[in-house]
Amino acid sequence: MAQQEIQQDRQRFCCSFCLDLLKDPVTTVCGHSYCKSCINTHWDKEEERGSYSCRQCRQTFTPRPVLETSTMLADLVEELKKTGLQAAPADHCYAGPEDVVCDVCTGRKLKALKSCLNCLASYCEKHLQRHLQSAPLKRHKLVEPSEKLQENICSRHDEVMKIFCRTDQQCICYLCSVEEHKDHDTVSAAAERTERQRELGLKRQTIKQRLQDTEKDVKLLQQEEEAVNGSADKAVEDSEKIFTELIRLLEKRSSDVEQQIRSQQETEVSRVRELQEILEQEITELKRKDHELKQLSDTEDHNQFLHNYPSLSPLSGSTHSSSFRIRPLRDFEDVTAAVSQVRGRLQDILSETETEILQIVSRVDVLLPQPEPETRADFLRYSQEITLDPNTVHRRLLLSEGNRKVACMSEDQSYSYHPDRFTGRYQVLSRESLTGPCYWEVEVEVGLGAGGVGVAVTYKNISRAGGSRECRFGFSDKSWSLYCDGDSYNFHYNSIETPVSGPVSSRVGVYLDHSAGFLSFYSVSDTMTLLHRVQTTFTQPLYAGVWVWPKYTAEFCKLK
Repeated sequence: MAQQEIQQDRQRFCCSFCLDLLKDPVTTVCGHSYCKSCINTHWDKEEERGSYSCRQCRQTFTPRPVLETSTMLADLVEELKKTGLQAAPADHCYAGPEDVVCDVCTGRKLKALKSCLNCLASYCEKHLQRHLQSAPLKRHKLVEPSEKLQENICSRHDEVMKIFCRTDQQCICYLCSVEEHKDHDTVSAAAERTERQRELGLKRQTIKQRLQDTEKDVKLLQQEEEAVNGSADKAVEDSEKIFTELIRLLEKRSSDVEQQIRSQQETEVSRVRELQEILEQEITELKRKDHELKQLSDTEDHNQFLHNYPSLSPLSGSTHSSSFRIRPLRDFEDVTAAVSQVRGRLQDILSETETEILQIVSRVDVLLPQPEPETRADFLRYSQEITLDPNTVHRRLLLSEGNRKVACMSEDQSYSYHPDRFTGRYQVLSRESLTGPCYWEVEVEVGLGAGGVGVAVTYKNISRAGGSRECRFGFSDKSWSLYCDGDSYNFHYNSIETPVSGPVSSRVGVYLDHSAGFLSFYSVSDTMTLLHRVQTTFTQPLYAGVWVWPKYTAEFCKLK
C-alpha cells in the first residue's frame, strides 16, 4: 500500500514532456511545473508563432515568461528518487480517443511519441528506445505521430510506396514501377517532395512580397488619410478667418464653403478607408494562406505532403498598389487661395465666386482616377522623342544617329569647351526637359568585359565636373538610374544599390509622370515586365540621361 502511494506521488512529479521525474523543475505563470530543458525546448518551437503555451492548461503567454526555479519541488523529487522505484506514466500519458496510440503496448495503451515510416508503426517513449539505441533502427525515418501510416502501403502489392509517378501524379511502390507504370516518368517520393517543396517556397516568397507591398499600401493610405484631414482642417480654419472679415452678407457663403469642404473630406476619407479595409482583408487572407502553406511545408511524411499538395487553393488576385495610385498631396490648399480672392470683389461678384470655390473643393481627389499604363500600346501613347545634348556629353562619348545614339570610344572626341559638359563620368543628358507623363525606350548593345549602361533621369543641377560620386547617376539625391550589364539589373538612388530581378532584355523602357511622382523602368521584349518603380515628389524638371562604359552603346529609340 505504501509503495502504491509512493508510485502515485511519482506520477504527480513527472514532467508531461519527457514522462520522467522532474529535472531542474521550474514553474510557469499558470502554476504548472516542467523540466527546465523540456519547457524551453517546447517554447523554442513556438518562437516563430510569437506566443507561448502551457501544455497542461493550454494557457498562452506573450511575451515569453521568465521561468522560476522551484526549490521545494526539486527537494521533493530528490526524496522520491531515493526510493529507487521507476516513475509510472501519468494519466495524461495514456492515449485518449483522439490520440495516436502505441502499436506495441498491450492493455491500456500509451500515447505514441513518434511514428516510423519504415516500420509503419507508432511507438510510445518506452517502445521507441530500440529505434534510438539500435544501430540498424537509427536509420529509420521517425516523424510526429500519424494515424495515416497505412496509406503509405500499396493496396495491390502490400509494399511501402516510396516512388512517385509524375505521369499519373500518384505514389506507387517498386513493383508498380516495373509493371503498370514501367514506361512512366517516375522518381523517388523524396525527390518529388524536394521539387514540390521548392515550388512551395517560391509561392511563400510571392505571398510574403505581396504582404509587404500591401502593408506598405495600407500605411500609405493611413498617411494620406491624416494628410487629407489635416489639409481640410487647415482650409476650413483659413476660410473662416477670411470670411469673418466680411460683412454679414458673406456669412452664408462661408457656411456653404465649409459644408462643401467637409462633404468632400468625408467622401475622400471614406474612399481611402474603404480601400484600406480591402487591403487589410487581403493581408488577413494572405497570412491565412501562408499559414496553410507552412503547415504543408512542415509535413514530414512525403506521401501526405504529395497527397495534400494538389488540393491547395490558388492565390486570389492582388489588389495592391498596381490597382490604384495616390495623387500628389494638394488637397484643399487652392480653396484658401480662392477665398482670399473673394475678399477683394465684394457683393457684386459673390454669385460668381461661389460657383468657382465649390468647383475647386470638388477637385480634391487623393486616388488617381487613371492607373499607370499596362500594355506597350498604352505606353506608346505617351512616347517622347529624346535627343542628346552635345554640350553635356563626355569627351570619350561619340554621338550619332541624329544625337540619339551614344558609344564609348577609346580616345577623346573633338568637342569644344562647355560648362555643362561632364568631365569625369562617361555620361550625357537629353536636350528635352521632361515634365508631363512621357515614355521612352533605350536599346542597349552589350560589349565585352566588365561594365554596362546606366539609364537614368536627373535634375539639371547634377554635378558635372570631375569624377566624384555626386556626378554619377544614382549616387546622389538628384538622379535615379537603372544599371544594365547584359546579365542583370541594379537600381541606384542616393548611393543606395537595389538588386532588381526580371528578364534581361536589350531594350529598357522608362515611364515618367512628373506631377504624379512616378518613375518606372521596364524590360521590353515581346511583353513588358516591370523592373523597378519609384514613387516620390519631383521638385524640378527632369532630364533623361545615359552612362556608357567602354565597348558599350546605347540608343534612344524612335517610337512614332
